[in-house]
Amino acid sequence: MPDNPITRDPVLFPEIDPYVTGRLAVDPPHVLYWETCGRTDGVPVVFLHGGPGGGCLPHHRRYFDPAFWRIVLIDQRGAGRSTPVAEVDGNTTQALVADLERLRAHLRIDRWLVFGGSWGSTLGLAYAQAHPEHCLGLVLRGIFLGSVSEIDWFMHGMRSVFPEAWRAFVGFLPEAERGDLLANYYRRLTDRDPRVHLPAAHAWDRYEGACSTLLPAADPAPKFDSDAAALAIARIEAHYFVHRTFLAEGALQAGLSRIRHLPCTIVQGRYDIVCPPVTADALARGWPEAEYIVVPDAGHSVREPGITRELVAAVERMKRRVLG
Repeated sequence: MPDNPITRDPVLFPEIDPYVTGRLAVDPPHVLYWETCGRTDGVPVVFLHGGPGGGCLPHHRRYFDPAFWRIVLIDQRGAGRSTPVAEVDGNTTQALVADLERLRAHLRIDRWLVFGGSWGSTLGLAYAQAHPEHCLGLVLRGIFLGSVSEIDWFMHGMRSVFPEAWRAFVGFLPEAERGDLLANYYRRLTDRDPRVHLPAAHAWDRYEGACSTLLPAADPAPKFDSDAAALAIARIEAHYFVHRTFLAEGALQAGLSRIRHLPCTIVQGRYDIVCPPVTADALARGWPEAEYIVVPDAGHSVREPGITRELVAAVERMKRRVLG
């Protein structure tokens, strides 16, 4: 494997292993992987990964001071180490919100800080609005509110900045299927035959990866090391896009009154092409009490140095806010 700057980033806290892991059976056939690390009696924080379908990675533990926080990570339905991998049956926003509540009760946590980026910001907002009494606050990054316009931007609009990546994305499909990119990618991604769904998954993965950083490589490597991981994020993302993220249009904006009393920091890359700043700006205008930070030299990825720096700093400030 090539050297990964995340493993040696001085901004992040040192690498840490979980002190307990578990599996939580929810609605059949889903069984969710979860883990906790850091301080056993610390202030709880839950990390919500992106995608949907992205899964948690070891460096996700490192945004939090392990001497202060009880750090909880969960692989959402069909993602990471949860099973079945890439399963879309019963995979909805409402189900993921219910899963978080089930895990919170299972771990006997009263309230926790909610930390999520990209799709994790969507889920974090949906969860907090459903259960504000169990939230200490939120740290959100790369805001995605699940609107039709945001989905259309992902499928079509990003070509205005990354035309080469978009041409490759479209060019994967036969010409007869290019009139409806989402429907035809979804049909291929949900096909049972790996000869059909895996090439589609890797094409989707290459497209998203090429658009995720401020300075993309000329020939970007896949975001995911395995076929299973690539399939999970591509299939589950397409599933949520086809179903308009299982949210009514504007629902998360409309529900802000339920959580405006909670402390929140929004971190957004100025040159985020996957989740453009216009969405974070709309969220910040609807939630004027929230702290809004635009990183001037960053794209979408949580691995961008400026994004990493501001997220760690935001969580450090949250120590004082949640205790005060």
